[in-house]
Amino acid sequence: MAELKFDIIIADVDETNPPGMPGEQVPAYLAQKKADAISGHEPDAIIIAADTIVLLDEHILGKPTDEANAAAILRQLSGRIHRVVTGVCIRNAAKETVFSVTTEVCFRPLTDAQIGHYITHYKPYDKAGAYAIQEWIGVTGIEKINGDYYNVMGLPIGDVIKVLREEYGVSAT
Repeated sequence: MAELKFDIIIADVDETNPPGMPGEQVPAYLAQKKADAISGHEPDAIIIAADTIVLLDEHILGKPTDEANAAAILRQLSGRIHRVVTGVCIRNAAKETVFSVTTEVCFRPLTDAQIGHYITHYKPYDKAGAYAIQEWIGVTGIEKINGDYYNVMGLPIGDVIKVLREEYGVSAT
């Protein structure tokens, strides 16, 4: 645990990115949009906003729309390496820091039975790339990662704490 006290505020924003924007830039763009949506909520607060995408061959794999779409996404990831990119925007009234973290994830080949089991039991419809690394599919289906595990979960917390400490004077103890 990072031992930081925080409140969660859901930023309701349109998550459409500008046409032609490279996939690796999308998460930071969306994190800034989320921070914009809640700025001014607490004038003395430090806002931390983030967005995570899954990139396969420069194509963004979003959240699945239904069971068939989730299965199709997982079949695309099966036996392949993809990138998980999380954009983070940290800001207060005086400054803003925006960065992205990328982690490579290598899936083992997945059978249709494994894919069906995961979708039925874990319902990954709110997950970019149709999976969560901390769930069953991560334990059984991911062969290796190159980078930050917590980034794949959706927030590179070590990098966030480093920025909070070094740029905003926040202690994590």
